[in-house]
Amino acid sequence: MDWGNVTAEDLIEALREVDWSSPPRPLSEFFSRFTVPRSYAKWNSRLKCNLYYYRTNYFILIVFILGLGFLRRPLAIVAAALTALSIAFLNDSFAGTFSEKVTRTVRQFSPHLAAKMRPPLTPVIRGRPSAKRAIYICGQPRWVFVLVFFAASFIIWFASSALLTVLWAFTIALLATVIHASFRTPNLKARLNTFREEFRAVWRNYSEL
Repeated sequence: MDWGNVTAEDLIEALREVDWSSPPRPLSEFFSRFTVPRSYAKWNSRLKCNLYYYRTNYFILIVFILGLGFLRRPLAIVAAALTALSIAFLNDSFAGTFSEKVTRTVRQFSPHLAAKMRPPLTPVIRGRPSAKRAIYICGQPRWVFVLVFFAASFIIWFASSALLTVLWAFTIALLATVIHASFRTPNLKARLNTFREEFRAVWRNYSEL
């Protein structure tokens, strides 16, 4: 795959749809080999490839650096958790898994309420969905959960007076991510993993026909 031809919108769309439940890459691989890219095109391709391949490692790195900034402000941890959830809900896989687990838990106490939490059925025309499948969480459109969790986190951020500290920590975390993704040499495993996930995406689209 030529990552140089992948746009930022394509990368964001892929990160939104890909499964984030995969375990992080080993530290021995994550910090194994670093080289300076020879050109802007090489750097651009390497950055996108590493951001996609090491996505779980970068997520943990960002959370760890943010956690260091929250040591003196415990209330900010709650705000950070709500912010992380509001962002995680944008991922299709996480939203579906979260909704399924919550619905399964509610079903144990109230089957009637759990039945109302099911997503509405998508109309099918000639064996195909009439439109792109919308994502629902506990029976509600995804944007409702994103908006509610983000609004709650913003209120707690304001009450904790830790917004400036978080911005500094988040800037450092993003800078560390970009630096690593820029100088970490993509290995053969990363390329093979990319081809495998491309095949899965193509097969999934084929099976929906």
